[in-house]
Amino acid sequence: MKIAVVILNWNGESLLKKFLPSVIAHSNGASIYVVDNASSDSSVTFLKTNFPNVGIVENTANGGFAKGYNDGLKHIEADIFCLLNSDVEVTPNWLEPILEMFHTTPEAAIVQPKILDLNRKDYFEYAGAAGGFIDRLGYPFCRGRIFQALEKDKGQYNDIKEVFWATGACMFIRSDVFNSLSGFDEDYFAHQEEIDLCWRAKNSGHKVFYVGKSHVYHLGGSTLANMNPKKTFLNFRNSLYSITKNLPRRKALLLIFIRLVLDGIAALRFVLQLKWEHCFAILKAHLSFYSNFRKMYKKREKANFILKYHSTTSIVWSHFVHHIKNFNILVKD
Repeated sequence: MKIAVVILNWNGESLLKKFLPSVIAHSNGASIYVVDNASSDSSVTFLKTNFPNVGIVENTANGGFAKGYNDGLKHIEADIFCLLNSDVEVTPNWLEPILEMFHTTPEAAIVQPKILDLNRKDYFEYAGAAGGFIDRLGYPFCRGRIFQALEKDKGQYNDIKEVFWATGACMFIRSDVFNSLSGFDEDYFAHQEEIDLCWRAKNSGHKVFYVGKSHVYHLGGSTLANMNPKKTFLNFRNSLYSITKNLPRRKALLLIFIRLVLDGIAALRFVLQLKWEHCFAILKAHLSFYSNFRKMYKKREKANFILKYHSTTSIVWSHFVHHIKNFNILVKD
């Protein structure tokens, strides 16, 4: 089984200097590529000079995470793609448990390892933690991370678990599945496109897994910090995109209405916190969603839409009203 570790880069020479050596040292048997999103720094020159054995794919424009990978992966042949953020430090033997999962579980189409915080290595990291879920209202959350609340890693998620979505910070996906789904939706640009991809995969009968025996450390926030208004815009808009595309029509329309109301409450909360830029980001997200609604609606899959969620009705209510910060308190597996 041929595996390609593919790192998307945009003006990230300093990150490549810091993190690429660990990928090379601990990825025996894998081909390593950097897909460059038309960087204006000297990333490509640095790679050619210092890492001649690393494959380089040079995209002609910065199309964001989604288009960047879609364009780059067209030039890479492998059975398994590992999409790895440029700010991830991998660990010895990180690939073996993942590859074993693919070997022994044919229905596994997408797999993620445990994602820990590089700055606090005994804590889970925001982007993916121990595998992602969505509640009945379409809000994403993770084992090990609910909104901004991060759990300490005490071995509580050292398991193999079917999940709803895997993080784009370190996502393994069968290449034939990626291609059959036409890759990421490029209209997302960045953020939550991996949730949409996993959702479409599940709608097509594939499964997504978390493997806790493999772990990596993620710096996070290298492109956009968690509380950057641009990220607020993308997360709010793209979540509405996914609901529109991946649920049965009646359920999707009802959920969109509920989410628009809840988004308004979130905007009011930002106003009370004097975070005006985030309030305006939500407004811009809604305007963008309205203008693109018809386009998103036409993308709806003709597969069996996934109706089953994790057993949490509202992660927003559980977290902000009942102050639940731990997944195992929220959900009894």
